[in-house]
Amino acid sequence: MDAILLQILNGLDKGSAYALIALGLTLIFGTLGVVNFAHGALFMIGAFCAVTLQRLLNLSHEVIDESQTDFLGNPLKVKVPYLQDWFGESTGAAIQDWSVPLAILLAIPVMLVVGYVMERGLIKHFYKRPHADQILVTFGLAIVLQEIVKFYYGANPIQTPAPEALKGVAEVLPGVVYPIWRIVYFCFAAAIIAGVFAFLQFTTFGMVVRAGMADRETVGLLGIDIDKRFTFMFGLAASVAGLAGVMYGPINAPNYHMGMDFLVLSFVVVVVGGMGSLPGAVLAGFLLGILESFASTTWATTTLPGINQIIIYLVAIIILLTRPRGLMGRKGVMED
Repeated sequence: MDAILLQILNGLDKGSAYALIALGLTLIFGTLGVVNFAHGALFMIGAFCAVTLQRLLNLSHEVIDESQTDFLGNPLKVKVPYLQDWFGESTGAAIQDWSVPLAILLAIPVMLVVGYVMERGLIKHFYKRPHADQILVTFGLAIVLQEIVKFYYGANPIQTPAPEALKGVAEVLPGVVYPIWRIVYFCFAAAIIAGVFAFLQFTTFGMVVRAGMADRETVGLLGIDIDKRFTFMFGLAASVAGLAGVMYGPINAPNYHMGMDFLVLSFVVVVVGGMGSLPGAVLAGFLLGILESFASTTWATTTLPGINQIIIYLVAIIILLTRPRGLMGRKGVMED
């Protein structure tokens, strides 16, 4: 039972990333009808927001420390972070230690701006174009963003450690321990997902957006500028992906190709959950994460070598053959 619980926790951990990215993808597809293959790049940009803030907080200057000398007896020059000059040694060190959670404050406005520029500058020109054209242009954009990040940050992964207080493991059940930050990530993902659903369900803005997703023309005839609301939803979807990337950094060190690593799997999650279905995207994300976790066990990989690499795609094939609209997709979607 302990081993089963650990695999479920592992699945919820990875499923949280799948669910958050798939949620953003579904928001964009449901509102704008756009297949956005640049969404994985938004996840990557979020992760590098944490990297950028970490570097900014670590900026330092050299001072002469009379208490330390070299082998000739000369005082040594040491680097002192500016934060410690401004806020004191303990407070400055604490701010540096919590750089990843603090990066959320940087990522939200950055991702909103990136989403707005992407939608207004490029995506809006492809609303009425075939999905194949949308895939090609957004995939090309993803490659461009990936290469820009590679140019400025390098090709090697960059560590963004979790705060010291959230490192180590916690006892989930008697005799069962699990990394604290992974638990934090799952709780963070659950809060973001709940927040998005609450926004769509209980606010006037969200209700108009849901109405626009169901019947865009009728909402427009009521005098509501639904396009502006959908542009905001694109920015919201970009923010969700970016926040997922920020908090995922301590689990998997950010690198320039991390967006591509999650992109295809997230699209599979969307298809399994049902194109345009927000609950389906979240449910499929967690279910496929758990399934992938169990498929990665020693017993599974020994019995069926490589099953952990293809299990998600096998499930997608079965779903498409038996229920093309996905687990929770609307009837008629992808069933023509």
